[in-house]
Amino acid sequence: MPFRRTCTNKGFTLIELLIVLVILGLLAALIGPNMIRHTDEAKVKATQSQIALYTSTLEAFRLDMGRYPTTDEGLALLVYKPDDAAVGASRWKGPYMPSIAKDGWGNSFQYKAPGEHGDYDLWSYGGDNREGGEGYDADILSPGMAAAKSDTLGAPNTATQKP
Repeated sequence: MPFRRTCTNKGFTLIELLIVLVILGLLAALIGPNMIRHTDEAKVKATQSQIALYTSTLEAFRLDMGRYPTTDEGLALLVYKPDDAAVGASRWKGPYMPSIAKDGWGNSFQYKAPGEHGDYDLWSYGGDNREGGEGYDADILSPGMAAAKSDTLGAPNTATQKP
């Protein structure tokens, strides 16, 4: 009886697998940077939105309390009731926000009152969480702070600058 060998090979060859891996690598190299750029842009927009929300919330607080939170009290005063001994504590009608928000990178916002550029300064250090920076690492400033800086420096408003 002759021995017959039947070929039932239904797998992929090494060359076919390598071609698929090369195609996937090229797609990742082309699409990956685009996705990262859009993620960074979303973080900047989210931070700008949070600053706008804080700005309107601080105004509501000022209308009730007759003042802005001090630097020592910070933005936490928008969420937590002040001590009864605090100035205007009986007029507090909060919480003004459900929680203390973070910027798009998960860092705390910077707040100073009285500010150097107005009644208060509110800003995020951007992606690098350090003062200054360029592109997505640039500081994101509240509108009043950005306007004061642009008047001082004679430069355009950089609060909404996109890299």
